[in-house]
Amino acid sequence: MTGLSTVLIVVGLFLAGGVWSFQKQQMPKSVVVLLAIGSAMCLAAGVLRIEGIWE
Repeated sequence: MTGLSTVLIVVGLFLAGGVWSFQKQQMPKSVVVLLAIGSAMCLAAGVLRIEGIWE
């Protein structure tokens, strides 16, 4: 596991927590959707780097 993979996964999990928090606070759906997309992209990139698919 590389340092960048770890950072991407940690940021993705942080953003996922933000999605949950923003949804709980009744924030606008557009903000929640953008945060969810960012979270998914960070987590996917981190996993792909761990698997060696994306370097």
